[in-house]
Amino acid sequence: MQTQEQKVLDYLKSYTFEETENLALFPPHNRTVVEPFEVNGIQTSRFVNEYWTSRQRQSSSIHEISYRACFKAQLPRFFIKLLTLPGDIVYDPFSGRGTTVIEAAILNRRVISNDINPLSKIITYPRLCIPAIEEIYSLLNPIPIDKSLKAEIDLSMFYHPETEAEIVSIRQYLEDRKISGKEDDIDRWIRMVATNRLTGHSSGFFSVYTLPPNQAVSPESQIKINKKRNQKPQYRDTKEMIKRKTVSLLRNLSPLEIANLKNASESALFIEKDAGNTKEIESSQVSLTVTSPPFLDVVQYSKDNWLRCWFNGIDTMEIEKRITMARTIEEWSAVMERVFHELYRVTKPGGWVAFEVGEVRNGKINLEEYVIPLGLQAGFKCLGVIINLQQFTKTSNIWGIKNNNCGTNTNRIVLFYME
Repeated sequence: MQTQEQKVLDYLKSYTFEETENLALFPPHNRTVVEPFEVNGIQTSRFVNEYWTSRQRQSSSIHEISYRACFKAQLPRFFIKLLTLPGDIVYDPFSGRGTTVIEAAILNRRVISNDINPLSKIITYPRLCIPAIEEIYSLLNPIPIDKSLKAEIDLSMFYHPETEAEIVSIRQYLEDRKISGKEDDIDRWIRMVATNRLTGHSSGFFSVYTLPPNQAVSPESQIKINKKRNQKPQYRDTKEMIKRKTVSLLRNLSPLEIANLKNASESALFIEKDAGNTKEIESSQVSLTVTSPPFLDVVQYSKDNWLRCWFNGIDTMEIEKRITMARTIEEWSAVMERVFHELYRVTKPGGWVAFEVGEVRNGKINLEEYVIPLGLQAGFKCLGVIINLQQFTKTSNIWGIKNNNCGTNTNRIVLFYME
């Protein structure tokens, strides 16, 4: 009788993605390329194929919340459907915008989310408990706007004075609701959407034109952008934008998916801890972990999110102290060693870990060569490295994405299992 590991291996080797755009790279009927390689004397393999598409419209609209360094929903979906059943627990120790958690909930799995940045829960939990649109409007419309209000910091380079007054009024209203213990799912939804609309590079955001919404430039940098573009902040109707974004987020969710999300919220566990020390999670509970850890010092999470943190009353300096920003591979490996030991503790027998390793420093560092020994030392077995290879779309080329040579884009995931 075949083991689960052998079934997964056979599946990866024979996989045919019906919607592939890469038939030139992978001819039909025998498309997976298996590349044996060795790490510290350990024999393993890379499985190269187009296992999923990264086209945004192929995933649920509820995922369309911008955040730095997040993967597409198709990645966790592939592993959730392959390796778990409804009711199983799916975990992400570096949850970010909550892609793994939301996708698992849509697929009727139970969820655990951990992220040391409180913003993660703020932008994830409300999408599990989705209020009716009418309820959102009924609370949003009467929020009082004091046109004389200004932020305690200078935001004039981002916002028209009337827009700033609206943002500060909504911020103050939500904070009062939270402090008084009256905050509910509708408040949390409005907070999540407003947080996502603070800055961006289109008229659909509260701010003047700036960088894409997954990061916020400094006030000094925004002044330079305004000068270069000869622009100044125009008035934005914040309540109307919150309504429009709400409609957009919910546009293709089915009643069953909304019910699954709500069902997952009832047992969901949200943690804001060091991923190497999550005592809140019981041992041998998790069926699958799908995660993408912080990669060395590539992303400045607190600096990118300083404006979102301001809106939500979060101390960015405190977050900066807590977030792992290792500058050498040795420092990073020491942190991840603790994480893997904790993942081994919480994973149940027969469970899996899909650990994205990305591409670091222009491909000069192959993180799988460091991650595989760490997982093995913790007690896991390594099935191999799954490389999802996809040709760029025209849109990707327009935006100047250069992930790989020859116009291709990859995800690299080390797949571990527990016997």
